[in-house]
Amino acid sequence: MTARSARYLSLGAGVQSSTLLLLAAQGRIPTFDAAIFADTAWEPAAVYRHLNRLTSIAARAGIEVVRVNSGNIRADALDPAHRFASMPLFTSGPHGERGMARRQCTSEYKIKPIKAEVRRRLGYPHPRRLPAGVVAEMAIGISVDEVHRARDADVGYMRNVFPLLDLGWRRDDCLRYLHQQGLGDTPRSSCVGCPYHDDGFWLALRENSPTEWADSVAFDHAIRNGSARANAGGQPLRGQFFLHRQRVPLDEVVLRPRPQPVDTPGCGPWTCPHDASTAADAGRGEVA
Repeated sequence: MTARSARYLSLGAGVQSSTLLLLAAQGRIPTFDAAIFADTAWEPAAVYRHLNRLTSIAARAGIEVVRVNSGNIRADALDPAHRFASMPLFTSGPHGERGMARRQCTSEYKIKPIKAEVRRRLGYPHPRRLPAGVVAEMAIGISVDEVHRARDADVGYMRNVFPLLDLGWRRDDCLRYLHQQGLGDTPRSSCVGCPYHDDGFWLALRENSPTEWADSVAFDHAIRNGSARANAGGQPLRGQFFLHRQRVPLDEVVLRPRPQPVDTPGCGPWTCPHDASTAADAGRGEVA
């Protein structure tokens, strides 16, 4: 039998993980030794504002919010000297083939730095071997309506726990609770230039955040022939890469949001909501 060495929160700063942090701060669930936010350095400004707000709330309850990172995902993607973990960019082949690049960014920029921080806090940074019995609980914000995403940890020094499942809370319960706490404007956590954004996000970004919109448009143009490291083997790329699923330049897309806004989860380290849709979006496979 292993003993719990620590208790951490995987803080994506979205709806469910924000709910867990507030519940712990209020003493409604067991507290955390730290809440760990994996920063890709390309989150929307609204997410960073919300994270600062959460940090203040947590500090008053004695919970440390720590930010960890594996680099700047945007800068790394455009740096030919940097080993790049590919983003799920939409691809269009020379003969009209539709595909998507592999998604490695979540693992590289979110899961990897969180695991490194947990090991460091347990006193056994890589490559030190962890002895049996040194185990950290990692609380993950998965609600009842997303129970299919609840999985065991893939390393022996972490044990995933799901407090929202224990409470029987759904995402709507979290939204209602955050509204009651004055945090009804909690944003979705995701990179500014995530290819999974829907037209509603892109339209809001264009209208309300022109600097971030221009940044996304510039990035979209820069990756047209693939990321800087996509052809690491020296082979020329076939086709083109795009941020938008229509596979046209982002600033030329006719954005058509749904008539009614749809609340969709953000991208958490262990809770990316887009895995099931990847195959459908990819069409006939990858182009590289």
